Amino acid sequence: MIILVTGTSSGFGRAIKAELERHGHIVYGTSRRGSDNPADRTLKLEVRDPENCQQVVDYIVNRHGELDVLINNAGFGLGGAIELTTPDDFRLQMDTNFFGCVNMCRAALPVMRAQRHGRILNFSSIAGRFAIPFQGPYSCSKFAIEAFSESLVLETAQFGIDVLCVEPGDFATGFTAARLNSEASAADPDYSASYARVRKNYEDDETIRGAKPEYLARKVVRLVEAHRTSFHNVITPNPVQHLSVFLSRIVPTKLFLRIIAKFYNV
Repeated sequence: MIILVTGTSSGFGRAIKAELERHGHIVYGTSRRGSDNPADRTLKLEVRDPENCQQVVDYIVNRHGELDVLINNAGFGLGGAIELTTPDDFRLQMDTNFFGCVNMCRAALPVMRAQRHGRILNFSSIAGRFAIPFQGPYSCSKFAIEAFSESLVLETAQFGIDVLCVEPGDFATGFTAARLNSEASAADPDYSASYARVRKNYEDDETIRGAKPEYLARKVVRLVEAHRTSFHNVITPNPVQHLSVFLSRIVPTKLFLRIIAKFYNV
């Protein structure tokens, strides 16, 4: 299959690209810098730029005549109190995580619609199933991807296009170090203590208790190659995180939020 994976410079994207290549697929990756080695098949891409997204898709289709799978992985995290998050930072979070996904889908969908087949894996998160304290903008971007993907699957299934969400839990990747953390939240007398506690909690979950990205990559390959898939795909070896997603669906919202507040030590 001809596959495009965004955000392959590190973490999930790099592991997914490598695992798919081991399974014999032709895989193109992307990063903001790209690669000077054509054999690496890593293209320069800024997902916030719709024209650049179209150029990348056109490049692949012109060489192979099709695009079978799009994996929208590119994104970053933003930590801090919602109240103290600047409009520019909030916009950057949405433009990258959500509109980057939208831009790539808009570029790939005409190709998949014409060929009457295709599969799109949009990276959400367990933070797209329930909100994480002091990661409000990030959770908003992932909730938006969930809603976008639900609408998309309803509209495009008639063309043989399969759309699904990948919802990772906590993993040990460069994502933690790359997160933009709010200096204003850390300095604010009202928020600083709770922000520090929560931040330590989720960073420890990622860096100390988090699984390796290769675990997720193997699961993603199965989703790419499966004959049938589910829309929601929570990926984590942590049973507590699976349970949290399940409880978020059946427990009254206020009770569930109290559970989350206690878990993260808000």
